[in-house]
Amino acid sequence: MSGSCRFGLWFVHVWWSGDTIFQVVFSRFPLTGMVPRSFIRYCAGKEESFQSLESVATAYPTIYGQIYREVRKVAYGETATYGEIAMKVSTSPRVVGQAMRRNPTPLVIPCHRIVGKHDVGGFTPSTEIKEALILMEKKTKDRRK
Repeated sequence: MSGSCRFGLWFVHVWWSGDTIFQVVFSRFPLTGMVPRSFIRYCAGKEESFQSLESVATAYPTIYGQIYREVRKVAYGETATYGEIAMKVSTSPRVVGQAMRRNPTPLVIPCHRIVGKHDVGGFTPSTEIKEALILMEKKTKDRRK
């Protein structure tokens, strides 16, 4: 199945089957079809962990699979650096950055929560989306307090 939901000026396209997410892409254009309810809630600013969903990327016994599993542990509204993730899986921050760039399921594997030591880091297709996601999560978390 595939579909999209809106996040600001962007659309979040999701390709999925049951509880497994195959791909998530940000686009300026909508895709007809349904998405899992957790994506709709998340994009509307509701706290959503996506822990009930599986990503195809975490199934692989590679360094990227290890990185993706570690990144899934970063809580809603929190961030970690590329270096912190690298230390936990015994690799370099550069490899973590490469894994984040190749992440097929952003949001499910919350690569937007992984930041540089001195800046927000990259995000495809735009760092503006990463900044907006981090800000939305922070505001949602602050409202709960």
